[in-house]
Amino acid sequence: MTNSCAASADSWADAPAALVTGGSRGIGRAIARTLARDGFCVILTYVSRPEEAERAVEEIAAAGGRARALALDVGDDAAVEAFFAAQIKDKVNLAVLVNNAGITRDGFLIRMKTEDFDRVLDVNLGGAFACSREAAKIMGRRRTGRIINIASVVGQMGNAGQANYCAAKAGLIGLTKSNARELAARGITVNAVAPGFIETDMTAKLGEAVVASYVEAIPLRRMGTAQDVAEAVAFLASERAAYITGQVLAVNGGMYC
Repeated sequence: MTNSCAASADSWADAPAALVTGGSRGIGRAIARTLARDGFCVILTYVSRPEEAERAVEEIAAAGGRARALALDVGDDAAVEAFFAAQIKDKVNLAVLVNNAGITRDGFLIRMKTEDFDRVLDVNLGGAFACSREAAKIMGRRRTGRIINIASVVGQMGNAGQANYCAAKAGLIGLTKSNARELAARGITVNAVAPGFIETDMTAKLGEAVVASYVEAIPLRRMGTAQDVAEAVAFLASERAAYITGQVLAVNGGMYC
């Protein structure tokens, strides 16, 4: 795709736009940058550290793309509805939604607080549900669109100390398949990308021994990068994936086949 967003410098109304939740850091930032490279006007959302979001916007602009950073807590259903009404509907040509926003509140089952379980489900799964619902209303009228959910390998295989996170990511896979069946008649594809062990700020804090143990379990014998995930998202957002829906694309180096 040519950079039609950059070519339409006066307006976002006509050029295809991509909304990336949690797009200021890590995997979300790589996704935002890659979709901008492929010609989308990018709206990325954040909850905290607005300076990181602005840096992401500046990176995209420096590479010739266009982006905006807007605050949004996807775990707040009313806020999501208001956000789409004020910032998306009739304001941009929404072509792609990437449900990437997520949090962790790890802890073993017997010590996990109910509020920590609920908050992770509200953000990681409820946020994707709310954003998909609002996006589908807009995309459905145009009879076209792509919704891409960022799941996780742990949603497929589980992980000790992450009952809330694993439940949310497994739920995303079910949400993906159900929504794919519902929205196909409206020309909207719905897919998921399930990253494995990816180099991020979070994994950098694990320590060499823990990292080495994870890498040992990966057939390709390396951690993935945020760009590996971003390229998978870019493929699903492209015309090359027009006949793909309801699928989970694992980007995990063979960690869970």
